[in-house]
Amino acid sequence: MNVSRKTILIILAFFAIYVIWGSTYLLNKISVTYLPPFFLASLRFVTASILIFTIAKISKISLKISLPQLKNAAIAGFLFLTFGNGVVVWALKYVDSGFAALEISAQPLVVLILLRILQGKRISLMSYLGVFLGFIGIFLLVGQKEILSQEGQITGMITIFACMVSWSYASIFVGKADLPKNHFVNTGYQMLCGGLCLGFISLVLDEPWSVPMTWPKNVQWAMLGLILFGSLIAFTAFNYLLKTVSPEKVATSTYVNPIIALILGWWILDEHISLQSICAAIILLTGVYFINSKRKFKPRLHGR
Repeated sequence: MNVSRKTILIILAFFAIYVIWGSTYLLNKISVTYLPPFFLASLRFVTASILIFTIAKISKISLKISLPQLKNAAIAGFLFLTFGNGVVVWALKYVDSGFAALEISAQPLVVLILLRILQGKRISLMSYLGVFLGFIGIFLLVGQKEILSQEGQITGMITIFACMVSWSYASIFVGKADLPKNHFVNTGYQMLCGGLCLGFISLVLDEPWSVPMTWPKNVQWAMLGLILFGSLIAFTAFNYLLKTVSPEKVATSTYVNPIIALILGWWILDEHISLQSICAAIILLTGVYFINSKRKFKPRLHGR
């Protein structure tokens, strides 16, 4: 049986947003064990933005941007990347990568609540069920005694929740904001602005900066994966799928990513997965499924 080129590309693209996005938690966890969190995130996004602009220039895509668009890109970059991603990388110093991914999978729940509060959007019965299951899943996840007893865990969990609110608000903001029409260029400016803000924070906090040649091999490979695969390949796959398949199918990455992150964290970093975490994952991701199946809300790359 002949398989069309388009079918192969779709399969590869789904592999990218499932596995690559799911693996970014592991890669960040490896990197933050050696590198300061805000320096790490800044280097990742500034480098990725330069690569994006270079590719755009080679492809003869215009990089022109108006002042209002630059302002909105800077706001989105701060909400998505400076706070939404940089602070999560900091939180990974205290929580397991799989745990962080599982907590972040509740983002559609937060988006739904913010849409109700900020825009008065009606919530369907199925989505109410999803929210209810989501809260139960989060309660089971964060209420484990072995987690609460560990130093820094509560701080990490609260911080990650604050980042989810930032991502969710940013996702609503960019829906109506004046931004560059070319999504590739738009993301490049957001990464540049967010990355520069992260660099400024790193300098203010007096984080030690270093060059890649001085890093351990595993950190070098992890950063390379974050820049090339997490910020470039997965982004391209994401945009391709949004134009090729339905948004609901693309949204399935929301509840596949944490499973990938849990498995990789357990397999490579020897992170513990409790029975309560597994039950919490099933309940939480079922709730996210109910929310995604009723709301045609497009997922965003930038917080990853």
